[in-house]
Amino acid sequence: MSDIVINKGKPIVVGTTKPVEPSITFKITLPSGYSTSDPFRYDAFPFLYRGDLKHAADTGDNYIGPGGYTCYERSDKKADCEGSLYIDPHPSHDEVDSNSDATTWKTGVTLRLFKASGSLAAEEHESRSLTVWLKRTANVTVNAAPEPVAKGKKITVTGKLTRANWETKKYGAYGGRSVTLQFRETGTSSFVTVKKVTSSSTGALRTTVTASKDGTWRWSYGGNDTTGAATSGGDHLDVR
Repeated sequence: MSDIVINKGKPIVVGTTKPVEPSITFKITLPSGYSTSDPFRYDAFPFLYRGDLKHAADTGDNYIGPGGYTCYERSDKKADCEGSLYIDPHPSHDEVDSNSDATTWKTGVTLRLFKASGSLAAEEHESRSLTVWLKRTANVTVNAAPEPVAKGKKITVTGKLTRANWETKKYGAYGGRSVTLQFRETGTSSFVTVKKVTSSSTGALRTTVTASKDGTWRWSYGGNDTTGAATSGGDHLDVR
């Protein structure tokens, strides 16, 4: 199995309740005696794992497998395949049940070959050099007040930064993070950076700025090795 690409090369970000299905593409080459025209004779797919390869593949512990995939025959021995992995943070599943799962995962591949009778002829698990970052989802909110406001007066922009806790299946405060306050003037298409603020121990964000133009305010968090990036919705403020 070769040319494996997972989630288009980007980190995989997972919340607390909703399943995530990152894309996978890969190529397979079958051994002598097997043909891509007989898909019931083989099963080949990549997976993510932590720790020991064989233990993860055999037990499903620290293992993230495919949700489904389809292979397209290129020749008698070769096929291009595409599909997705399946990650469910729900408590009834165990793909991500510890916050320590937010780290790099290794990529493994499984090849199963079946006899004409349908019984298993061989099964192999191999490691590949590809690694994938798994991250916790972050959320950030925003509120700009008062509204409307007189030109030249101060406004207060608040918000809260939280992130997914895979152990409690809830979102908790994310303190001590640098978060960017951004503004987009009405009639323009781009946000510009105004200042950076550090979230409090409760995840709270608060700063004051001078109101000079109508426009939209938002907070943006860039993420880190364990947590995905997040941008709030926009809060439009009328300046009179």
